[in-house]
Amino acid sequence: MIEASGVSWRYGANPVIDGVDVTARPGRVLGLIGPNGSGKTTLLRLLYAALRSPTGRVTVDGDELSALTPREAARRMAVVVQETGAETALTVAEMVLLGRGPHLSTFQRTRRTDHEIAARCLARVGATHLGARAFAGLSGGERQRVLIARALAQEATHLLLDEPTNHLDIRYQHEILRLVRGLGTCAVVVLHDLNLAARYCDDLVLLGRGGVVAAGPVGRVLDPAVLEPVYGIGIRRLDIEGDLHLLFHPIPAEGEAAA
Repeated sequence: MIEASGVSWRYGANPVIDGVDVTARPGRVLGLIGPNGSGKTTLLRLLYAALRSPTGRVTVDGDELSALTPREAARRMAVVVQETGAETALTVAEMVLLGRGPHLSTFQRTRRTDHEIAARCLARVGATHLGARAFAGLSGGERQRVLIARALAQEATHLLLDEPTNHLDIRYQHEILRLVRGLGTCAVVVLHDLNLAARYCDDLVLLGRGGVVAAGPVGRVLDPAVLEPVYGIGIRRLDIEGDLHLLFHPIPAEGEAAA
């Protein structure tokens, strides 16, 4: 479980996150949603201590995140972020092996077991055929799958992902999120696509205006009456055979006829 209470962050004089509480529960996928600039990525960074909140605290399974050593934190939390550069000279297989680092002592070389785990993780994201390729030569979508494989190789108990479907085609968007959901671990995912959030998340936190607008199970948060003021767009919700779908349409300006 990851719990944040009263966390905040500002860039200069501009508050992005202000006194936010978040709980990611074991075995469930928590989605962070909201319009651009609402603080989704900032909040995720606070949850894995890439940013240190000047207020409140973050705990992992009851332990203060700030009190964990980097190795301890890496054994508990695996992170997939957007800004990982492509300038490395590593091959794909070597990149995934980096995920085994928290399980090795200083100067210890990777073992046969580590290579087997890395190979299994590449297979899980459908990237076995990329193993010998240079990471720098991959497309954006291929890199994303490899980075998720590296996170899986970490065998952490918590997984945090910043827009894991970015650069992926429709098939792999669904395959990656289905994989994350099927892990049965505590996962926190930043998503822009609300229909993907509806399908693969258990709980949602909707951010806007520097704080949490709504939080709870998917069906409660994805309410057009809640979403429309935050996103500034008309939303129609359909519940079809147990699946929730959202349709979007512009809100006519005052005096303008609806389309």
